[in-house]
Amino acid sequence: MSQLKNFTIVAVIAALAGGTYYFVAPSQINKADPLAAGKTSGAKSDAQSRPVSVSTIVAQKRDYPVRIAANGVVSALNTVDIRPQVTSTVAKVHIKEGQFVRAGDVLFTLDSRTDEVNLAKAQAQLDKDLATLADNQRQLARSKELLAKKFIAQSALDSSQTLVDAQQAVVASDKAAVAAARVALSYNRIVSPSAGRTGIISVFPGSLVQPSATATAMVTITQMNPIAVTFPLPQRNLPDALQSMQGQDSYVTASLPDGVSKFKGKLQFVDNVVDAASGTVKVKAVFDNKEMKLWPGAYVNLEMSVQTLKDAVVVPQDAVVVGARGKSVYVVNAESKAELKPVVVTQSFGTDAVVTGIDAGAKVVLEGKQNLRPGALVKERGADAKEGDKSGKGDKSGAPANTANAAKASDKPAAASSASAASAS
Repeated sequence: MSQLKNFTIVAVIAALAGGTYYFVAPSQINKADPLAAGKTSGAKSDAQSRPVSVSTIVAQKRDYPVRIAANGVVSALNTVDIRPQVTSTVAKVHIKEGQFVRAGDVLFTLDSRTDEVNLAKAQAQLDKDLATLADNQRQLARSKELLAKKFIAQSALDSSQTLVDAQQAVVASDKAAVAAARVALSYNRIVSPSAGRTGIISVFPGSLVQPSATATAMVTITQMNPIAVTFPLPQRNLPDALQSMQGQDSYVTASLPDGVSKFKGKLQFVDNVVDAASGTVKVKAVFDNKEMKLWPGAYVNLEMSVQTLKDAVVVPQDAVVVGARGKSVYVVNAESKAELKPVVVTQSFGTDAVVTGIDAGAKVVLEGKQNLRPGALVKERGADAKEGDKSGKGDKSGAPANTANAAKASDKPAAASSASAASAS
């Protein structure tokens, strides 16, 4: 009985307190309250009409050089392997490794004693035959005088003439032998055939050298200035390369992997055959190398200018949007709305792209295009900075109101919790 009395008392107290408290889920407020639903739809429309912050760039109209990128290898225009032409020993080395030499500078001296003796021997034989020729010529002159006086017959004069002619041939042979001996002697003095830089010297005084193509070169002379760069060019760019050789404003720019040193040269040679395996043709460009920064065998990055497009519309490549229907760009119109313009990229290199489909001076969206839709309002980020200062002031005044609302909202859960506590008791 006592429990029934306690339950009756609690029920009466709850009825006198004004009813019960209950919680309603937020998702049901919009269904139950039309005013709250209207506020939610209005928030969504405000978000859709809010301008999208973007950065723009003006499409430029200028002359655009069409360039081709390639990788090449530095090669010398002239490289000579120095080898002896006679078998001998090295008497003296006149150069050092890495030395720059000019054409005609003495590189090596070989043991020339044998060739000097041969030259002296040939010269002595020539002198002997010259003396015999002189005697024969005097005999011929005397025979002519005697024939005039009819002291000898004509046959005697003819014999004297034959002796003179034969001796003249012998003298000519001796002169050729002397010249050959001098040539052989000159082989002992090895000179540089061209200007360049010496490589590793593989012989020393006393080394035996022989005229063999398979033997190691005594030294290699490499021309360093000017220097060439050889690189493969795709077959589709062959007409551009041939046209570049004829043009005066075309050039080739080479840069080392460090990206700091750059060189400007001229296209000099295009090979006469296309490699069927790779579909490329060998091309050679020549560069001035006074500072000796381009080294044979080094890899370089090349940019070749083949032609210049006059009055081309140029935009950054980052501004081009690639979609299923092709390429396009977002353009900001006079009403500050985004328009999607289809374009055709005719040329591209580096960060620039030459396009058709828009006019020069158009504001092209560069950053923020991923948030755009055709017809959306846009605001340039330069204008956002000014608006941000004004909105910052509004935040300060709005802070107390938000705080008050938060306080009111916090009061309801507090009351509900107290009522729950009361009912629980």
